[in-house]
Order: sequence, then structure tokens, then C-alpha cells
Amino acid sequence: MSVYTRATVWTVASAGLLVAVALVSATIGHASISLPEVALAALDVFAVPSSVSVAFRDHAVPALGGVPWPAFDVGYTSPLHFAVPDTKQYIVGQLRLPRIVLGATVGASLAISGAVMQGFFRNPMADPSIVGVSSGAAVGAVAAITAPTVVTIGIQPAAFVGALVAAFTVYLVATENGRTPVATLLLAGVAVQTLLGAFTSFLIVNSGREIREAMYWMMGNLHGSRWHEAEAALPVVVLGSLALLAYARDMNVLLAGEEDAHTLGVEVERTKRLLLAVASVVTAAAVSFAGAIGFVGLIVPHGVRLVVGPDHRVLLPVSAFVGGAFLVAADTIARSGAGNLPVGIVTAFVGAPFFLYLLRDREVHAL
Repeated sequence: MSVYTRATVWTVASAGLLVAVALVSATIGHASISLPEVALAALDVFAVPSSVSVAFRDHAVPALGGVPWPAFDVGYTSPLHFAVPDTKQYIVGQLRLPRIVLGATVGASLAISGAVMQGFFRNPMADPSIVGVSSGAAVGAVAAITAPTVVTIGIQPAAFVGALVAAFTVYLVATENGRTPVATLLLAGVAVQTLLGAFTSFLIVNSGREIREAMYWMMGNLHGSRWHEAEAALPVVVLGSLALLAYARDMNVLLAGEEDAHTLGVEVERTKRLLLAVASVVTAAAVSFAGAIGFVGLIVPHGVRLVVGPDHRVLLPVSAFVGGAFLVAADTIARSGAGNLPVGIVTAFVGAPFFLYLLRDREVHAL
């Protein structure tokens, strides 16, 4: 079986998994809604026509002296006519689906960025936050929450800007004479994360009633998600993921080492800069809307790699869809429990034992 056939089969299967998890998730909540009703309500939201009809008629064209001219009208039966009660339509279309779509987007972005970082550092322990993206986003978000008169651009924009500034700072610190050694980048990322973590703690300690909101954001949550948030995050994640997929072959070559990659025609430093920049932007888009959600970018690509292998042409798209399904499932558990838990707590409860299991039963090698 060719690699492209394998990639297609695994991608379709993982995409089907995501759709199935999303539909089941939309049925779960305080108001129970059947799976067929959820499916019809989802079709209504995404405006998928259920049937199409074509009607021909004569149309008088003034430019031709009013001579009748054949014309036709195209119409379709709107899915808005599906027999779904208005209350259930509102619950699915305006409350659950936006949260599910944003969760799938965030999960996909963290998983694909994690796969890129693990390949970039040739280390299965790497995750998207390794270059300080999550720590920078935390500083921006907490600053916007605790000092809104100073940081006036809002929580999501402040988190996005903070994430990108942190990643760019790590890159500048680690780069010398046009080269960015991976080991130096890793150490710079650890140092910047520590510094930003201290700054975030300082902001929280000196905050007042905002401390609960700040802590809630830092634990990662999708509560109160709306369509405009999903619509803002989705294009960034989709375009960034496509850009990363375009460099899947180069990432495969980089696994053999930078010298061998250069010999095989890969522009190593340019490729590293692009991968780092795009993965950072994709991760920043995720954490700015959902907070610092842990373990998705670590265990999902690691687990997927054990199943499909290290070829990034298969690994990246499958990781994205599985990551989306994983976070949607975790958020379903979070919003079904008492008190509407932050989803980051659920991913930690699920992810940490699973990762310990992998460490215990499977020897972890460098990539």
C-alpha cells in the first residue's frame, strides 16, 4: 500500500471518528436530545440542502425588444424545514455545536502542533508549549483579566499576542549567526517559560476578585463558546495545518539529522523557521480561545505515532482529527459533570495516567 493510500485511509477513518464523537457529544447534556434530532439540527445549522428542483420559464429581455427568452430558476428544499423542535434546535445549534466545533478546532491545532514539535526536536516528550507559547498566552490573558484598564484589547487578543511574542523571543534568543540549534531552542524555551510563569504568578497574587477568572482560564475551558470564536479560530488553524502538511516530507527528512537533510536538498534553517512560526501561530490561536489545555499536544501525536508510524504525511492529518475527537470527548465529560469543570482538568486526569502507561509498558525512544 502506497503512503498516499495509507494517508487517505487513515485520514478518512480519523475524520469519521471526529464526526461520530461530535454527534454523540451533541446528544449529551441536561436536556437529552436523540441522535437523529442532533443530525437534523446540525444539517440546519450548516445549511445542507435536502433536495434540489429546477423550474424553467420564459423571461422577457428588454435588450432584445421584449422577446421572451428561456430562463430557469434553481431552488432547494431548505433543511430548516426539518421537524426539529425550536428548543432543541437552539440547544444544538447555538449552545452545543459552537462549543464542539471550537473544541475540535483547538484539539486539532494542539495535536498537529505537538506532532510537529516532536518531529522538530526529535523527541516524543515535546509538546506545543515547549517554546513558551502557552506561557506567553497566559501572561497576556491574565494581564487582560487582572488589569483591563492597562491591557484594553481583550482576553483573546492579549493571549494571542502574548503567545506570539513569547515564541518570537525564544527564537531570537536561540538564534545566532543565522542558525537555530535545536538544543539551544529547547533550553531557551524552558528559561522563557519559567520567567513568564513567575510573571503570571505575580499578576495573580496581586489581583483581587479576578483571581478566579484568571485561574479558570489557565486551567483551560470551552465554557460559553460561541460561533464567532469558532469562526475566528478555524481559518487560522486550517490554513496553518495545510502549511504544515506541505512540509511533511521535509520533516521526514529532518528526522535523519540536519546534515543529512541538507545533503538531500532541504533548506534546513528556512524550514525550521517556517515550522516553528506556523506551529506557534496555530498553537496561539488555540490557547487564546481555550486557555492552557495540557496533554492533548503530547499524548495524541505520541499515541497516533505508535499506530500509524512516524511518516508525517500520515501522522499530521490523523493527529489533527484524533486530537479534535479527543478534546471534544474530554469536554463532553467536563460539561456533563458537576459544576461544569474546565476541560483542562479532564485532559490532565485522562492524559497523565495514559502517558504513564505508555512510559511503563512501551519504551520511549528519541525519534
